Amino acid sequence: MQMVREESRTRWLVAGAVIVAAWTLVALAWTPPTVLVQQMMHSPDANGPSATVFVYVLLGFVPWMAATPLILFLGRRFAISEGHVLRPVVLQVLAGIAIVPSATLAGTTLGAVVMQQGHLSAADVPHILAAATITSFYSIPTYIAVAAIAQAIAYFERYRWRERLLARAQLKALQAQINPHFLFNTLNAISALGYRDPARADAALSQLSELMRQTLGERPQEVALCDEIAFARGYADLYALLLGDGLKVAFDIDGAVWNAAVPVMLLQPLIENAVVHGVARRNGGGQIALSARTVADRLTITITNDAPEIAQPSNGTGIGLANVRERLGALYGEAQTLELTRDDGRVTVTLSLPLREAAPA
Repeated sequence: MQMVREESRTRWLVAGAVIVAAWTLVALAWTPPTVLVQQMMHSPDANGPSATVFVYVLLGFVPWMAATPLILFLGRRFAISEGHVLRPVVLQVLAGIAIVPSATLAGTTLGAVVMQQGHLSAADVPHILAAATITSFYSIPTYIAVAAIAQAIAYFERYRWRERLLARAQLKALQAQINPHFLFNTLNAISALGYRDPARADAALSQLSELMRQTLGERPQEVALCDEIAFARGYADLYALLLGDGLKVAFDIDGAVWNAAVPVMLLQPLIENAVVHGVARRNGGGQIALSARTVADRLTITITNDAPEIAQPSNGTGIGLANVRERLGALYGEAQTLELTRDDGRVTVTLSLPLREAAPA
């Protein structure tokens, strides 16, 4: 809870800093034309330093800084979208009727108070009201611009929200695709083993039930690498029961990446691919080696397995590998790579992912 409050406060501070910086840049842009207008009108203030003019202009925008969060909120709350145009526009206009005069009057008054060092008299009031009225008309485009920015932000927020929903739905579908494939292949292997070694088949069924218990529960899209390694070890133990001495699995995990975030069920399809299409097709069995470490500030995972003695045609796009490719693309876009290489009787799958710490469970 404390962390959430800290993150919320940080976001507000960043947003406030951006708003202040943006209006300061606007004030800087307004300063040169203001100086030129004063010189053309032979104003008594024309001979003053430009810094003084900038301060006066900036003071006029201070109320706009305060009003900007409200305008942005109204833009998000009453966003223009397909089939919803009239009501948001009317509400934005009504809000502008209230905000524009209020902000310009407050800015004009603030500038007059500061520039005259607080020495205002009743005679100054009509001049301030007249200046605020004129400035209000000039400020209408300013309000429209801020309101348009608010609508643009609302549009992109909706777009990102839809993209996240689509990505989440896609990931759910892909994750659901893994379990039946995993179960089907494993049950086939256990069924074949049952005729030769019923006791070992029974142990394999117990191991399978434990793995399925873990996969059927609600799990996040990303987990810590240590949790994924634990599941991968359980799956390797299951296939060790099925293949006996024909399978050896070695893990080499760098301690620095132990808590790195990885997609859930990332390693199981890759290990299954290495077993079914590699080690299980060798006469004398073989070895699978899995390593994980940091390379150039990225998480790099490699899974290497002994290939069959007689090469068999394969395009490397079986359901397991294809599923992993699609899930990585949905989660990380172009920030990930998956490479499959064959060399000297061994097949290697290399993953490169953004390195970041997994969220607390």
